[in-house]
Amino acid sequence: MTASSGSTSPQHAPALGRTHRLLGRLHVTGVFWYRCAYWGFTRLPSWTEWLIVPCFATFFFLALSRIRGALASNLDPVLGRADRLTRWRRSFLTMWAFAWCFAERYRRIAEPQRFRSIIDGEEHWRSVMASPGGVIVVTAHIGPWETAAQFGGSASQRRIHVVREKEIDPRAQDFIREILARTGGDYVTHFSGDDPTLSLVLADALRQGDVVALQSDRPRAGGRTVVAGLFGRPMPLPIGPAALARATGVPIVPVFNFREGRFLMRTVVRPAFHVARTTDRSADISAAVHHLATEIEWAIRQHPHQWFCFRKLWN
Repeated sequence: MTASSGSTSPQHAPALGRTHRLLGRLHVTGVFWYRCAYWGFTRLPSWTEWLIVPCFATFFFLALSRIRGALASNLDPVLGRADRLTRWRRSFLTMWAFAWCFAERYRRIAEPQRFRSIIDGEEHWRSVMASPGGVIVVTAHIGPWETAAQFGGSASQRRIHVVREKEIDPRAQDFIREILARTGGDYVTHFSGDDPTLSLVLADALRQGDVVALQSDRPRAGGRTVVAGLFGRPMPLPIGPAALARATGVPIVPVFNFREGRFLMRTVVRPAFHVARTTDRSADISAAVHHLATEIEWAIRQHPHQWFCFRKLWN
């Protein structure tokens, strides 16, 4: 049931087609929406979000039929098959959750002091940090996932390297770079695909005792994968985190963030594990990826409507 291969499928992001070519920067993946959200949610009073977020969540729910269908389809294995009305409700709840997470991502830039986080499983983090050497933090696109990837940096004095996916729109990518450079922080941000030697850079950072934060649920086009199981369905997952952990001998710590309410997040640290180092490298990596699949499935089951995968995964 498992196999390593080169993935030719793109990220689990909205599919691009004629609409994307027609709308350009006004497409849902275009830079217009990034700039609009950044301006609105960093400059307008926070109470305006109670007007803006419902309007935009409803607009995109009605306008983006392909994404609406993908969300409903992906939730079938999680919540069970349902009638059309229930499927629409599931899609709307997911877009609603995404809209709030998206808004609060920018609000956090303007007013970080307003946000609170409840930490579950902190003992797992203390355990790995008590040992010398680096740590790999893995997360998935669930809830306010970007802050989950940065948990290691806020909970320790070690340097943290955050690896982000590049945005689909090059202008949006430039805008994100600009924001990250402007906000600063104690993180080193890398973009996957920018540097062919990135894996070597990260391995060196881990050997120096740094923290590396990676996403474990979305294979890049051309990236190697292992077909694991998610809700009883085949799911290709990237081998990057497991391969890096095996090469450096550091532990992997799954960390997930869930939005629990206004300005409130719950960070869950799951037990750390090591990737085996036997004579069968492929089997070692495959076993680790399957372990990560169980962690991702667990996290999705906690808050199914905070699983942000906007492309249909299974027929």
